[in-house]
Amino acid sequence: MTLLSELDALAGETTDETPARAARPLPIAVISTLTVGVIIGLWALASAYALVSPVFLPSPRQVVIALYNLVVTGFVDATLAEHVGASLYRIFGALIASILIGIPAGLAIGTSRVGRGILDPIVEFLRPLPPLAYLPLVIIWVGIGEASKITVIALSMLPSIILSTSAGVRAVSKDHINAARSLGASKAQVLREVVLPSAVPSILTGIRIALGAGWTTLVAAELVAATSGIGFMIQSAAQFLVTDIVIAGIIVIALIAIVLEYVARLIERRLVPWASHR
Repeated sequence: MTLLSELDALAGETTDETPARAARPLPIAVISTLTVGVIIGLWALASAYALVSPVFLPSPRQVVIALYNLVVTGFVDATLAEHVGASLYRIFGALIASILIGIPAGLAIGTSRVGRGILDPIVEFLRPLPPLAYLPLVIIWVGIGEASKITVIALSMLPSIILSTSAGVRAVSKDHINAARSLGASKAQVLREVVLPSAVPSILTGIRIALGAGWTTLVAAELVAATSGIGFMIQSAAQFLVTDIVIAGIIVIALIAIVLEYVARLIERRLVPWASHR
């Protein structure tokens, strides 16, 4: 009986401790929300106690008012919607151009020694270059219109798409390729039916990275003879020390980039649901 009593006591202690041990950790979304809240709170305190001059750090309330004014009345002869529309036009124009060039180039690098020998030096030359380095040359060659802005953004996107595509191609299972060949598939069929579908997850990852690079390049691209765009708006506001507009523009860029990243992940889950389980 004594042994049974001790076992019951131990079982009771284990049951009492189980809820504490099984306590669910905070979700990542809650942690992220708390982090943002703390940052905004510190920002508000710094503004309220004038730790930083309002010229350089306006309060969150001022930034919200600036965002409202951007939506309603606009800034530098364009509303926020018009600035966002101009920037999205350049971003997606550059993305389409870089996809049309980058995926075939990546396939050539991943499947052909000749293609790799020709294209690898070009990609490795472009990859480390900052956009401002070749922006003057692009202006000389293409002009100061929309084509130059789209070209600069596309050049910043290309390396990510090319390298991700070639990496995806080289990662294709040799067994799958050999099985297709043994069934009589031609080289074009192997490329179309086996290699390209297997490389889709890597290609989509490259596109997501390219979008980030494109937003980074946007401000530099809109420095040249632009009359609208978020980057142009930020630059114009910075010249006149309208800091609340500058911060509002940065927030808008970040929010749009987050939304595009979310949409890209949804597309990736829909097209290649198996990729997350690799």
